Amino acid sequence: MTVPFVRTPDERFDSLADFPYDAHFVDVDGLRMAYVDEGPGDSGTFLLVHGEPTWSYLYRRMIPPLVDAGYRCIAPDLIGFGRSDKPTERSAYTYAGHVAWLTEFVAGLDRPDRGLHAFVQDWGGLAGLRVMAEQPEWFDRVVIANTALPVGEPMGDGFAFWRQLSQELDPMDCGALLQQATTRELSDAEMDAYRAPFPDETYLAGAREFPLLVPIDPDDPAVPDTRAAWRVWEQWERPVLTLWAPGDMVLGHLQSEFVDRIPGAAGQPHQTFEPAGHFLQDDRGEDVAAAILAWMSSS
Repeated sequence: MTVPFVRTPDERFDSLADFPYDAHFVDVDGLRMAYVDEGPGDSGTFLLVHGEPTWSYLYRRMIPPLVDAGYRCIAPDLIGFGRSDKPTERSAYTYAGHVAWLTEFVAGLDRPDRGLHAFVQDWGGLAGLRVMAEQPEWFDRVVIANTALPVGEPMGDGFAFWRQLSQELDPMDCGALLQQATTRELSDAEMDAYRAPFPDETYLAGAREFPLLVPIDPDDPAVPDTRAAWRVWEQWERPVLTLWAPGDMVLGHLQSEFVDRIPGAAGQPHQTFEPAGHFLQDDRGEDVAAAILAWMSSS
């Protein structure tokens, strides 16, 4: 039985700044999941997974150069975000549920024989890295940016501050939040695009719940699964690149965890970007895409 949900009116997404991409839709566990699908795919296919509280709009500065280089870019809106359906009860959102929704989405894609490439950041990493660990045969190269895969330990004062703030904000203005987590000045139109999925509090259940789902307590039900994912990643030999914004007050200190623990990350041309905030795709999207393209063409 489908959980109660709301669907953001289509007109909220009219005339988005620098985002001329049509939405495609698939059914995922009885909910409509939206995604962007652009580019020829002659060079390969990239899955671009966003985090909290953003949507595929976050990738508007990365999609054009990747497409120009022949890549197909698939950027889903996670359930509860963007143009996807939004369950209205916070209990409908769980870590395992987000992984299951994303797994069902990727399972339905026309995947290339040589595997998807992936770029994950924020909750795109928490969910995406779990999907990859559970379905490694679906993926080839992986780019990891400003994310975490915690196994029941605190993640520092920055995350603790954000976790509390996310529950107290009234209203939760996602345009203002993006401005606070980036270093460049966003235009009013860009901030409005980040606000577009959420006409009022009814639509924000997923955005409110996401910070509480990060497994920072040893008794969190997600810990066994994140530990299992790390066991896969600690044996992962395919190439892994980290692109990081150390100026991120929440996750800027975590790059070395992925570089040091994943065999496929050894010897790769990892980069940092400064100035840049948590959402480096928005701050430095073209530079991030350039780093990806240089890496992809280097071997």
